[in-house]
Amino acid sequence: MQVRVTHHDRVALVEIDRPEARGAVSPAMARALFDAFLAIEADDALDAAVLAGTEGHFCAGFDLKAAAGGEGGAWLREVAIPEGWDDPVGHPLPGPMGPSRLMLSKPVIAAIEGHAVAGGMELAAWCDLRVMAESAVSGVFCRRWGVPLIDGGTVRLPRILGQGRANDLILTGRPLEGAEALAMGFADRLVPPGTAREHALDLAQSLGRFPQGCLRADHLSARMPPAELAAALAREWRSAAIFEAEGAAGAARFSSGKGRGGDFTEF
Repeated sequence: MQVRVTHHDRVALVEIDRPEARGAVSPAMARALFDAFLAIEADDALDAAVLAGTEGHFCAGFDLKAAAGGEGGAWLREVAIPEGWDDPVGHPLPGPMGPSRLMLSKPVIAAIEGHAVAGGMELAAWCDLRVMAESAVSGVFCRRWGVPLIDGGTVRLPRILGQGRANDLILTGRPLEGAEALAMGFADRLVPPGTAREHALDLAQSLGRFPQGCLRADHLSARMPPAELAAALAREWRSAAIFEAEGAAGAARFSSGKGRGGDFTEF
């Protein structure tokens, strides 16, 4: 399994276990991530979750090799937002990256090592807190390939960072390294390389000390109203049409070997 779930007391650890692709998420993995977080929300024995990768990687975004082969287009059609959808709580829908359209009552903490880029940055932004290794890198790297942000990046990044800083990252696609991520407000904790998972688990377990009804009520109240989030995600989803026009060709260029490792000089 490329999505692995283990329980640590009252915390679920969800790991993207595909280090050979830097944690890139295939359609099957996206479905597995969506199902995993729905199960965590329904499990009364769990108070919180941590989302991490394995072997020094968080998530390099959607699997562009799958996208270049046509699998990506089929998955986008499957996860299209239906007209009238307005309830991410009572009517959860999978997003292209999996859980990105969910609004859970339980906090989720990202443990970021390596790259959290493109859709991986959107997954990290979906999480409620981000523990980031000093050596980790985030960024809208999909800017190079004509692949739009359709997993809540245009909705959540301005709320986390402020509009100006979000504009800087969204428009340029530039790398965001650990120290700047902390100063900018994307990272909530900056930790030594190799320790993000440990620190995120400790943080998640510490939240279980508090009365959970009150914690979850305040957590929900501090976020966008569910109907407003659904409307914003539906508005963002209109950009999915760009994938057919530009993203499929960009994914093919990536699959041919261009732009690896975040190279912005040849794409």
